[in-house]
Amino acid sequence: MRAQRHKILWVDDEIDLLRPHILFLEERGYEVIPVTNAADALTLVPKESFDLVLLDEQMAGMDGLTALQEIKEIAPSLPVVMITKSEEESLMEEAIGARIDDYLTKPVNPSQVLLVCKKFLQRKQITSEHFSRNYAEEFAQLSRRLMQPLSWEDWIDIYIQLCEWDIELDENPELGFRQTVADQRRECNAEFGKFIEQHYPSWLESQNRPLLSVDVVREFVAPALQEKQRTVFLVIDNLRLDQWMVIEPLVYEHFNVQKRYYYSILPTATPYSRNAIFAGLFPAEIEAQHPDLWQTSDDDETSLNRFESELLERQLDRLGLRPKPGIKYIKILEAKEARNIEKQIASMADLPLLALVVNFVDFLAHSRSDSQILQEIIPDEAAYRSLTRSWFLHSALFRILKQLAERGNRIVLTSDHGSIRGMRGAKVIGDRETSTNLRYKYGRNLKCDSKYAIFIQDPATYKLPRRRLNNNYLIAKEDYYFVYPTNYHYYLNYYKDTLQHGGVSLEEMILPVVTLEPKR
Repeated sequence: MRAQRHKILWVDDEIDLLRPHILFLEERGYEVIPVTNAADALTLVPKESFDLVLLDEQMAGMDGLTALQEIKEIAPSLPVVMITKSEEESLMEEAIGARIDDYLTKPVNPSQVLLVCKKFLQRKQITSEHFSRNYAEEFAQLSRRLMQPLSWEDWIDIYIQLCEWDIELDENPELGFRQTVADQRRECNAEFGKFIEQHYPSWLESQNRPLLSVDVVREFVAPALQEKQRTVFLVIDNLRLDQWMVIEPLVYEHFNVQKRYYYSILPTATPYSRNAIFAGLFPAEIEAQHPDLWQTSDDDETSLNRFESELLERQLDRLGLRPKPGIKYIKILEAKEARNIEKQIASMADLPLLALVVNFVDFLAHSRSDSQILQEIIPDEAAYRSLTRSWFLHSALFRILKQLAERGNRIVLTSDHGSIRGMRGAKVIGDRETSTNLRYKYGRNLKCDSKYAIFIQDPATYKLPRRRLNNNYLIAKEDYYFVYPTNYHYYLNYYKDTLQHGGVSLEEMILPVVTLEPKR
């Protein structure tokens, strides 16, 4: 069956002079309906199914701008391209305000007209064909890379590429490669788990390693303090790289953006990774050097993050950089708190260092597990990215950042860990005192198949607290989550497709550190 031709309405009171252009378009498969005045065009628009309108700006009778407004009243989604002899800025602003989709300046040549037609009528087809060709080649290249020895830099590049593919598919869902990319991501995570298991312990004793959680303040916040630059250190709990990538364009109007990457320490869970950021120390070192700030209550792990302000102050003391009159630390758990900070941000902007921790994304991930409404709103990764972007766009946090940009504050923005959808259960055995986490566990006599998890016999090799004698750790790989044998199938289904963190995956471990410099 022959594909239906795109139909173009061309409105110009000198349409006969454009006959060569019309023939040029028709030879390339377009159907062009020419009319000589706006009144005839307005009669045809509600009756015919047009894909594009080419509209002259200067015509006898009703002019193009007036016709544009009436066409948009009849068919709001119909693209209209204005063709004008004038290059006056005021005219262009008026046309843009009247919802013009594009414009061409006379005299136009056939190639210009063809290009604008392709832009509106064949963009999806061209994008699909281009993406198909590129993806086939890039997929093959990535598959070959996975068979070669890879460095930690390579894994950052691979994860960025996977995120870019996902975001491109979000914008072009009709391309149909979603499952293929998901399969590629799963294969990458399988290899990444092997890579981390092999290399991570040596990173902890070497300078030849990627930046880790413990390096973030020293590498990104300390230089700003040395330069006497008023700085805001912003940690958005559980923000993944792909989520930042859809947020990033929103800040371009206000900031120049510099982006680097670091690896979260293990486990990729708030009590470990975020404390490591603020302390500049690994968990075992925090426990040893600051026992007063590392509580060992197994019943309430959240209490382990009560002392982030004190840990940050002590790290800055070690670096010889604690500013005067000191630092301000704020943790934002609710929208009301964020709005209160928004009202007070003017007084805080003059501080040498303001540390903000925002928990919304983490709250969203955890709430999805228990809320049927959120499960409907966030059925997949694309929706998770979209909702995160929507939250940020309308949030008090974004308004705070815009105020800080106006006042000249530098922002160092990062996350403590990411999250992954737990899709496969891994049977685990432990005693009654074993921790309850789904992606990592500590306890005695832990057992799990090695293909699902990293078993840490000696916590010291991962610079983790020993907690008690003979304690071990298990850290889940890929998208596995731990399930006990008791009521196995019930809990397997209960926790399937929930957003989790604590384990080893690209999504949890590779994180952006973004420096936002205000545009002045």
